[in-house]
Amino acid sequence: MPRAPIEDNSRMSLRVRAEEKAMLLRAVALKHTDLTDFVLKHALRAAKAVIEEADHEQLSERDSLHVLDLLENPPAPNARLLAAARAMPQQ
Repeated sequence: MPRAPIEDNSRMSLRVRAEEKAMLLRAVALKHTDLTDFVLKHALRAAKAVIEEADHEQLSERDSLHVLDLLENPPAPNARLLAAARAMPQQ
């Protein structure tokens, strides 16, 4: 049976096996916190790590050296770059 749409987006349901829930509850008891805070804290930490990893481009050593070489020894500007520079307003 379809569920009615939920207008309040602050709840989230999870299905876990009994052993997994027991392990979570044991960790919660050891940390003297509640299940929601424990799961949310650790899920957000993992989410942040995934997002940060995705936001940072990983370059190979060869590519990193190439970028550094281009920064230290930039190529001469081509015609399109010179035209774009001339088209910029004078300050």
